[in-house]
Amino acid sequence: MTDLPTNSTFFAGSRLLLVQDPEKGIEFNVLVQYPTTEAAHPVAFGPYVMEVSPDAPVAAGLHPLVLVSHGSGGSHLLYRTVTLHLARHGYIVAMVEHYGNNRNDNHLESSEENLILRPRHLKLAADAVCADPEFGGHVDAANIAVIGHSMGGFAALALAGGTARTREAKRIETIADPRVGALVLLAPAAGWFYQGLEKVTAPMLVLTAGHDPYTPPAGIRQVLEGVGDPSKVIHRTIANAGHFSFLSPFPPTLTRPDFLPSTDPPGFDREKLHAELPGVILSFLEKAMEGILSNK
Repeated sequence: MTDLPTNSTFFAGSRLLLVQDPEKGIEFNVLVQYPTTEAAHPVAFGPYVMEVSPDAPVAAGLHPLVLVSHGSGGSHLLYRTVTLHLARHGYIVAMVEHYGNNRNDNHLESSEENLILRPRHLKLAADAVCADPEFGGHVDAANIAVIGHSMGGFAALALAGGTARTREAKRIETIADPRVGALVLLAPAAGWFYQGLEKVTAPMLVLTAGHDPYTPPAGIRQVLEGVGDPSKVIHRTIANAGHFSFLSPFPPTLTRPDFLPSTDPPGFDREKLHAELPGVILSFLEKAMEGILSNK
């Protein structure tokens, strides 16, 4: 049998789900990465190559579920350094491609409908994974975490009970999910939640970037000060990082100055960050989530 990845318990399985939103009459993709004992191999997902075992059986036991919410106009494939690491360590990871606000279809960008749909579709993704014949028996449904980058941070906070408002102070009727037990926010778009986070009580890891013109570190104060229990918040600013530094390093063909998501402030080492970031997130989740993996 092929050796497991260094310091890993499992290989990473991979399967694509098509999730329906019957109320809205739309559907969206959710790529699920999960623990398996079946050896992985390089698989291309568009321009990205990941070591996975497609459609392999899920490893025995119950595994916490992690939802991943990408930034506005982004892709669910852009956090693969983190998602693969979590899958190899016993987590089922559902990577949501947000309808109408992704790299291929961005017609809902900056709309109120997008604010409503983002947390709604995270919940539907969680429901779909829990109800799936292959995954359902292996999901520890009481242990759900959300990782959100930029607008994904907005979606995570809304799903955890945050009350969002427009610039005109109109309340956005978003959906909350009481199953959310932990949050990881990467350069989050938190400005929608002015005095609206008192119901958010889940432990959270908040990572901001030192040189971020989109979601500057100073703006996170309302998250740190406005949540139900500030003592549950761990906040760290990554010196010299940029807003896009939290995205996994791009292949050489996509790394160029005119493609902003691939760029960082001068002198910043994204490769080094992503050698450390997956372990930091895993360590936080293991401490924050109530469940204990059956294999530990």
